[in-house]
Amino acid sequence: MTILRRYSQGPDVSLLQLGLTRSGYRPGSLDGIFGPMTENAVKGFQVRNGLAPDGIVGPQTWRALLPYLKGYTVYSVRQGDTLRSIRSRFGSAPGAIATANPMVNFNRLQAGQTLIVPLGFSVVPTNIPYTSTLLGLVTEGLLARYPFMGGGVLGQSVMGTNLPYLVMGSGPASVFYNAAHHANEWITTPVLLKYLEEYAQAYATGSRVYGTPASILFRSTTLYMAPMVNPDGVDLVTGAIPTTSPRYREARRYASRYPAVPFPQGWKANIQGVDLNLQYPAGWENAQRIKFSQGYTQPGPRDYVGPRPLSQPESAAIYRFTREHDFSLTLSYHSQGRVIYWRFLDYEPPRSRQIALLMGRSSGYSVEDTPYASGFAGYKDWFIQDYNRPGYTIEVGLGESPLPLSQFDSIYRDNVGILTIGMTQAT
Repeated sequence: MTILRRYSQGPDVSLLQLGLTRSGYRPGSLDGIFGPMTENAVKGFQVRNGLAPDGIVGPQTWRALLPYLKGYTVYSVRQGDTLRSIRSRFGSAPGAIATANPMVNFNRLQAGQTLIVPLGFSVVPTNIPYTSTLLGLVTEGLLARYPFMGGGVLGQSVMGTNLPYLVMGSGPASVFYNAAHHANEWITTPVLLKYLEEYAQAYATGSRVYGTPASILFRSTTLYMAPMVNPDGVDLVTGAIPTTSPRYREARRYASRYPAVPFPQGWKANIQGVDLNLQYPAGWENAQRIKFSQGYTQPGPRDYVGPRPLSQPESAAIYRFTREHDFSLTLSYHSQGRVIYWRFLDYEPPRSRQIALLMGRSSGYSVEDTPYASGFAGYKDWFIQDYNRPGYTIEVGLGESPLPLSQFDSIYRDNVGILTIGMTQAT
């Protein structure tokens, strides 16, 4: 994270404000603007943590804030500690410490023993813009708090940013959910992450997800998630790439070829100006012909198909990851329109329409065929074509992307059922 001070702006300031709020301070609105309230909150936090109260957020202050961004702290047991006293000290939810430390006998705690201690709030924030940095913090926090969850890296972006995946469950049927192929559709990332956290909480506490016992989901299905396919593009849209950097200047040059598309808000592509959801080998030549006829003939903010299928590292990584697994069903999250797309050309995998209708009834979303002009070279198209299994594009929300976070709660309510049905119907 960057060094921040009064008058700084951007997603790192939003992240700072999130950490301060979670730690009990009042930085004002989580608006990404480092004003006087944020400065006062920083000074108060620094005093409490034994740091010089200069109001400047450097490496030491960021280090002290990390537990409030990842959702847990590492605690060394002291003489006389009990599970109850530790939980009371850190405000952890009942059962959370035991869940995070499954091999520990809490009746025999020993001084010096190290524990993962979840803090008293959810890991996944839904009130600040997402960046690749925030995704990394959330991923680390989820894996620490829920050790029955797994994860790894499925590839790297153009800029060398890791593409993380998360996995939960032990069932024979595997499903794959992905989000943020398109940069300005980053609101789909916290949709997946919040669902995964709530599913993990339900499994840990023996409760239900959308009416289904989490334990049954866990035993019957293995859920894989790639929550941010296009981290470089997301960072461009949300302001994490400095405007003085060569990558930003190059993207702005690409965007100048298409002045009708606002920059950077209208940017869907990866950082090289290629639309990642027009990269898959499913009628790619048709997609090229259609998009070229619309004027998208070179790198830009949207709809450029690239020089060939799978030419971009992000789409190639998703392709390889899919080839390495045996997914029964996939969901690809996009915005916007409140629509479920379920077919590719004349392919109609068994039960795919019935599942789409179930998802439509649970969400209120319409179930439609993909418009011809957008009907080629997407991940869903390729999955259906090559595997003849149910694959869906879910278009969340209404309006112009990037959708405002004020829509998040309603989007999430609409999609809890879809995300659960994807697992229950994969078996």
